[in-house]
Amino acid sequence: MLPSIPASAPHQAEPRKYEPSTAQWVRDQVEVYERSGGTDGTTLRDTGLPVIIVTHTGNKTGAVRKTPLMRVKDGTSYILVGSMGGAPTNPVWVYNLRTNPAVEIRDHTVVQAMRVREVEDEAERARLWDVAVAAYPPYAEYQTRTSRQIPLFVAEPVG
Repeated sequence: MLPSIPASAPHQAEPRKYEPSTAQWVRDQVEVYERSGGTDGTTLRDTGLPVIIVTHTGNKTGAVRKTPLMRVKDGTSYILVGSMGGAPTNPVWVYNLRTNPAVEIRDHTVVQAMRVREVEDEAERARLWDVAVAAYPPYAEYQTRTSRQIPLFVAEPVG
């Protein structure tokens, strides 16, 4: 879990509060996934393709945020793709990860602390992009819809 400081601790900050997404489908997906302990709600809507829940910290509010993303694995790491369907701007979570790289990933029933880094090396990016597109082919089309380079992050186990 992401670290939290008890409210009763003297001279320390309040525990970080979870603030659900403003998008109803995201709130619903996270609620079903977590309520079931990772046995339900583990696929993206009607695609049947697996998703993970990424718990991260808001870069402006410091609040706990939870975002369902496509499950893209590379060994013991996860590739997080900031596609937002090829929208002209990055999803907000991209800015959160750039500011606060400590995350927690729930993959079905397994929850683990991880640290993310944005992929900048072009050779590594090309390889990981191919892995991402193999896991979720619409990513290739999404890149053609936008002039921005879709950000890629690698989430690696802590420790």
